[in-house]
Amino acid sequence: MSQPPAPSAQVTAAEISRIAGVTRATVSNWRRRHEDFPEPSGGTESSPLYDLESVRAWLASRGHASAATPSEELRTTLRLHAHGGGGTSDLLLLVLAAADRSPEELTAATQLPDADLAARAQRDAASTADAVPAAETVRFDTGDAAVLRALYACVRDEGGQAALGVLAERELEDSAASGAYQTPAPLADLIARLIPGSPARVLDPACGSGTLLAAAARRGARELYGQDTLPVQARRSAVSLMLTAPEATVTVHAADSLRADAFPGLVADAVLCNPPFGARDWGHDELAYDPRWAYGVPPRAESELAWVQHALAHLTPGGYAVLLLPPATAGRASGRRVRAELVRGGALRAVIALPVGAAVPLHVGLQIWVLQRPEPGGPERKSVLFVDTAADAATAAGRGGTAVTARTRGASRSASPDWAGITARALGAWRAFTESPDTYEGEPGVALAAGVLDLLDDVVDLTPARLVRASRAEVDPAELSVEADATRRSLVEAAKSLARTAGQEGWSAAGASARDWRTATASDLSRGGALTLLRTLPDSVRSRGQAAGGGDGRPETRAVLTGSDIAAGSGPTGEPMGLYDDTAPVIAVGDVLVRAVASTDGPMARVAGEEDAGALPGPQVHLFRPDPTRLDAWFLAGFLGAEENIAGASTGSTVLTVSPGRLRVPLLPLEEQRRYGEAFRHVHALRAEAQRATRLAEETARLLSGGLTGGQLLPRGT
Repeated sequence: MSQPPAPSAQVTAAEISRIAGVTRATVSNWRRRHEDFPEPSGGTESSPLYDLESVRAWLASRGHASAATPSEELRTTLRLHAHGGGGTSDLLLLVLAAADRSPEELTAATQLPDADLAARAQRDAASTADAVPAAETVRFDTGDAAVLRALYACVRDEGGQAALGVLAERELEDSAASGAYQTPAPLADLIARLIPGSPARVLDPACGSGTLLAAAARRGARELYGQDTLPVQARRSAVSLMLTAPEATVTVHAADSLRADAFPGLVADAVLCNPPFGARDWGHDELAYDPRWAYGVPPRAESELAWVQHALAHLTPGGYAVLLLPPATAGRASGRRVRAELVRGGALRAVIALPVGAAVPLHVGLQIWVLQRPEPGGPERKSVLFVDTAADAATAAGRGGTAVTARTRGASRSASPDWAGITARALGAWRAFTESPDTYEGEPGVALAAGVLDLLDDVVDLTPARLVRASRAEVDPAELSVEADATRRSLVEAAKSLARTAGQEGWSAAGASARDWRTATASDLSRGGALTLLRTLPDSVRSRGQAAGGGDGRPETRAVLTGSDIAAGSGPTGEPMGLYDDTAPVIAVGDVLVRAVASTDGPMARVAGEEDAGALPGPQVHLFRPDPTRLDAWFLAGFLGAEENIAGASTGSTVLTVSPGRLRVPLLPLEEQRRYGEAFRHVHALRAEAQRATRLAEETARLLSGGLTGGQLLPRGT
């Protein structure tokens, strides 16, 4: 008996733009200009939904072949043909198996008849079931054929991580798993870099999607252990880590780490963790006599201090733990006794305050706690480091004296944190402190080493801002006055330069309607030889830690240009961290650099200048190398970084990842490209001048305000 046809999925205008490879504005024009454009089949007047098959038929009738990426096709196919077996967990298993197959094998799989394809996929997925926690019995049938073909094609063309991201989005939606937030990649890298050396065995007892363990693998970790309460997160973490760190031994379990520790006998070199915040039902009563509470039983309202001691209990003597915690953990009255014992016992080494918006919850300035399990007979710990990366200080000297611009505490919450500045400030202070904790002098208003005895008062408040800001009184009045005056003069000059740049006109109205032009995707231009899209991470990234090093020009000696550098307009500030070998692409003058994660904070693209030449493109940067006889670099950067272009080429839910090959470029003669390029160059200069003036204005205001309130400066006439 034949099955009734599956109902067609409904898509939004934004999804239509991705399928057709055009901007949302183009879809809006189609709706207005073409009477035969499909009518909405659902949704609301302001957010209509359209029948997918009707849209595809209309596009085909107009000669628009689907421009959707394989990951977008997989996402759409999942909506159209809901898999009815074991949810998406068995599809996660299939991703892991498919990632080990050759492109030829995956292509052959997509061409099998439905019944043979389902049987092949079932065998593939079942072969990896033992490696993934809480995996269910794999079941595929002919009704899953469309999904299976889309998944195999996605893994073949975009890799296992792309397919994994689509499936994880779907399973988190299906499970209604609230509170599952990914640690931002720059923050994960900072947390991993706070661990001295290269720990081989790393545990994350609340691993989520595995971001922190992946950061540890980039630092050389070879044994990765994870646990998460949500089975979907544990499965996702296991598959993701096996794809990104194939040389590492990956062990992930699904269970509550505090109540049901899956690794009771594990002694790790390091523990990284972003635990759940504010949990009341964490097992206080049943765990009252747990041997992990070496520094005191955590109060019912202090689940974070339970996670801290859980981490310490899993460390080898001398091993480090780094946890991301809410600020209340540092000062809440109920946790005073445990905090006092952590300080007195030498387990707490540093507390680093982050700016508001660094990670979820975005309205709270979170803190990083660095802990070390004391060694029997080891050195006495006389001080604890406190760093305020959220301080109003606009520059902080890292090792070698390099000044790095940082955002102020009063910056807009919608703005992306200045991760380059935050990382430089935190690591600079931490490394200087660990080299000589007894002689570390700190930096007024930024970092301070507080004595243990000074911290053990009635409240044991470990809030960095309270301690660090008090050190501003140590600033010399004469030095501050000279610095404030020099910064003020620089601000005046920057304001004049901004006014001159803003006064230049270089445009005219297009006429009664906006100009329309033919476009081509970056993939099309690459195939035609007009540009080359260079991979930011070579295949040899899988052989981590084996990059050649030592001589000038090798990967370890080169800086890395990050997505944050593009947004902030700074030079390269990242470090290679063993991710590159001598086959990695090197930035040249005239290359076009595009951020890989969509954001409205700062520009998305720029042309590489002399200050960028010789650096390596970071993991969050796409590198386009245009043929100068066919493409103008600034013209290319201007259109590649356009807001609508980025939106049309981005996929994802909470994090929008830019697919570089889908970005579109107008097909214009070179001479006309150069006119556009000159206009985009002017826009870039205007933005750079505005950023410079803004930074100097913030710095001048900070110096004057801090000097007046700190007693180093006096108002005029006093």
